[in-house]
Amino acid sequence: MLKNILHVGLTVTNIDKSIEFYRDILGLTLKGELLMEGKETDMLFAKKNCKVRVAYLNGSDDIMSPPIELLQFLDDSTVKDAAMLNKTSISEICFMVNDIDATYKHLLINDVECLSEPQKFDFRNYGFSKSKAIYFKDPDGIILERIESIDN
Repeated sequence: MLKNILHVGLTVTNIDKSIEFYRDILGLTLKGELLMEGKETDMLFAKKNCKVRVAYLNGSDDIMSPPIELLQFLDDSTVKDAAMLNKTSISEICFMVNDIDATYKHLLINDVECLSEPQKFDFRNYGFSKSKAIYFKDPDGIILERIESIDN
């Protein structure tokens, strides 16, 4: 039986650049780093002589906020594929914010590629709330979302 979501893993090409992005631009806290290698790592990732740098970042200790796990394979085997919202995969990771407009400005100031400006949605007829959301990309082009629940 499942207990909770422990983390959300993202494979990146440059873990230092990704840590900087998730920590300094998105405001997550670096919880720790480790290096995975050895027989068990080879078996887990189904790769020989596998070495993986791993970092964990989180914005909250709340169960609703599992950490982001960044993985960088320390060989040239990482395949960088274009992220697309309509492609079978994890389409995006969504972060709740209090002020989407300020968040959007912060992303623009930091040269983060945004897919659009914040957009309003009203899903109250479906049992959800009104919200404002934006999609944007991390340094590897992984699509992320920020959303604000709005009352008016």
